[in-house]
Amino acid sequence: MELLELNLQLFSIIGTVAFAVSGAVVAMEEEYDILGVFVLGLVTAFGGGVIRNLLIGVPVTTLWEQGLFLKTALISTALVFFLPVSWINRWKSWEALFDAIGLAAFSIQGALYAVNMHHPLSAVIVAAVMTGIGGGIIRDVLAGRKPLVLRDEIYAVWGMLAGLAIGLGWFQGYMPLLVLFAWIVLLRMLSVYFKWRLPRRSLKSDQALPQLAVFRRKKEENV
Repeated sequence: MELLELNLQLFSIIGTVAFAVSGAVVAMEEEYDILGVFVLGLVTAFGGGVIRNLLIGVPVTTLWEQGLFLKTALISTALVFFLPVSWINRWKSWEALFDAIGLAAFSIQGALYAVNMHHPLSAVIVAAVMTGIGGGIIRDVLAGRKPLVLRDEIYAVWGMLAGLAIGLGWFQGYMPLLVLFAWIVLLRMLSVYFKWRLPRRSLKSDQALPQLAVFRRKKEENV
């Protein structure tokens, strides 16, 4: 049990810092004031955990017992807000890496919570995914953006993979979980670099075909 608590705390701290920084930077990109920066930083860091708790039966009020993580998120957000703009712009080139770190850390954390509560594999996977992507979805919605998880490179799939691996008992113990963490970060970064995407279909392209045919017919008639 002590080892499990250590693992949860480690991945919670990593994910909290990574997502709080991510939320603060997005808020500053949208030119929000200092209150908006802190709101997006905290929402990104804790939104996924709140959704997870609702789904797997953990009291939502446990959020207020996480004093260490709240302080960590507040300090991380404040540091980003007061950093020189040149430093932040330099950090933005590493934005995908921080997002990958947060995804991996929180997905593993969510899966461990569900396993500790003896939930079935399906619940472990859902807990992993929602903890990993929930905060980012809320951040993007509040920032007026299309959620990254629904439109960009493969994202949520890696959270599902983390939940599946932990739910099946493939990674147990401190070092194996760190290995899984590294793998999830690597896979996410590879999907960014090579632009791996899930299959998609745009209705805009389907609607454009009849219009294009009409345009060509009118052009031929004029000739």
